[in-house]
Amino acid sequence: MLKGSTLLLALLFMLPPAWAENWPGAEWSKGPAVSGPALEALEAYAFAPRNEATRLGIRSDALLVIRDGQLIYERYAGPTNADTPHLTWSISKSLLAAVLGVAYGEGRFQLQDKAARFLPALRQHPDISLTDLLHWASGLDWQEDYEYAPLKSSVVAMLYTRGHGDMASFTAEHPVFSAPGQVFRYSSGDTNLLSAALKGMLGAQRYADYPWQALFEPLGITHAVWESDASGTFVGSSYAYLTARDLARVGLLMLRDGRWGECQLLPKDWVEFSRTPFAGYQANQDELVPGGHWWLNRAVGGAPSPWPAAPADTFAALGHWGQALYVIPSAGLVIVRYADDRDGSYSHNQLLKLALATFARQVQP
Repeated sequence: MLKGSTLLLALLFMLPPAWAENWPGAEWSKGPAVSGPALEALEAYAFAPRNEATRLGIRSDALLVIRDGQLIYERYAGPTNADTPHLTWSISKSLLAAVLGVAYGEGRFQLQDKAARFLPALRQHPDISLTDLLHWASGLDWQEDYEYAPLKSSVVAMLYTRGHGDMASFTAEHPVFSAPGQVFRYSSGDTNLLSAALKGMLGAQRYADYPWQALFEPLGITHAVWESDASGTFVGSSYAYLTARDLARVGLLMLRDGRWGECQLLPKDWVEFSRTPFAGYQANQDELVPGGHWWLNRAVGGAPSPWPAAPADTFAALGHWGQALYVIPSAGLVIVRYADDRDGSYSHNQLLKLALATFARQVQP
């Protein structure tokens, strides 16, 4: 039996850390200000002078850091400020995954369900499961080029030309290149199939408000915008807009295993699925390691981790032109970066290295 101080120490170690109850209300609580050479180095990298004529170089619009549930750093540039709902580009994919996680917790589907059950346009591809789509492994022959091969690009055609009226149906018309669930091929089309499948689960009327009712409002997100195509399907691949502070709420939700205050908003097994590498991913197949519509800092097949400067538990939602939501559970950090990068000079690893040097918890001697 434990007695006296021994019992007290045991009870203290059983208590959650003090930061576990730092949940944002209408505003984030502020943590201690950070200054010094490490911060100067981070800002010199992230906020280099902008050249609006050439649009070359690293062009951060926002950088925001949450540590242990508190806002400890925030800076904006260009046309962006704290109240600007910024285009997230493909961060939208991970936001859709979080919305789907709420529907999963409500029992609306199982991961191995065939997508055609909810989306008639996929009846010509009856073996594609929701899991396959979440891993970008539908097996549909898809070309995800933007600036470099626009005339051959499936995604450009989907977003801007012949597919923009009904993006899911456009994607479903693509031929196959492999059996479903076997090969990773990044595809904005797969995400929009998921978005349309969610509409099939819910019905069009409830679907129209579902991201707000299921995710945004419970998190206190008040300025979210999500564009839809002409068929009324949210463009889950690309067109969600959130302020940096609101996007940080989604990061905190994922950092804390789907819990928000006293509510388990996302089932823990859904969050675990999101953070588990796709088994069919081959080493060096991509710059990043795919999980369930999130990107993981995992070493796979003998290849090094994508961001060696960051802990292995780091995961992220990422978007075109430098958008990023990094989540680092072991450091208690959520980092939001919005940007207008155009030339590919930005490095996730370098930003994470500098941010960790600046904001990681100080270990007391």
